[in-house]
Amino acid sequence: MNHSLRSMILAAEFAAIIAVLSQLTIPLGIIPLTGQTLAVGLAATILGRKTGTNAILIYLLLGLIGLPVFAGMSSGFSVLFGPTGGYLIGFIVNGLVTGGILERAGFTYKWALFANLIGAVLTLLFGTIWLKLSGSMSWPGAFQGGFLPFLAPGAIKAIAAAYLGILLRQRLPFFSENSKSSVQK
Repeated sequence: MNHSLRSMILAAEFAAIIAVLSQLTIPLGIIPLTGQTLAVGLAATILGRKTGTNAILIYLLLGLIGLPVFAGMSSGFSVLFGPTGGYLIGFIVNGLVTGGILERAGFTYKWALFANLIGAVLTLLFGTIWLKLSGSMSWPGAFQGGFLPFLAPGAIKAIAAAYLGILLRQRLPFFSENSKSSVQK
């Protein structure tokens, strides 16, 4: 199988994984705690910058066109561009940064942990800024409601994404560093 076809298939598969994990939700006020961020971290850690970000973009596009892939089986413009949409858009930044760091520094647990923590914080920052601007909130209100409660859970999911992502990458034959058809390139 050629490299670009494999990358497209993996991006589609991970878009589906993100959609499934998005349904694991714990309501926490206006912003639910979901499995999305874990899945986004896994996509970037396993697939790298380009293919991982493509998986995230496919996931967002599926939700935008009306498929109920967002948390709580929701979809559409109102979710993507509503008060919590910044977190969804922040996933793109997360994928680019997390995958980019790993491609430059190496797909090791140490770098995966660092990259996933940075990606999680960037997602929260992007979402908090969006929440403030779209929700007519004060900066302290947006920070206290949209950042602080999700920092510890985000860090836990980043640690899990780093560990599981590197573990899976090491176990899957087509991600071998010696493989000529590595998806990360």
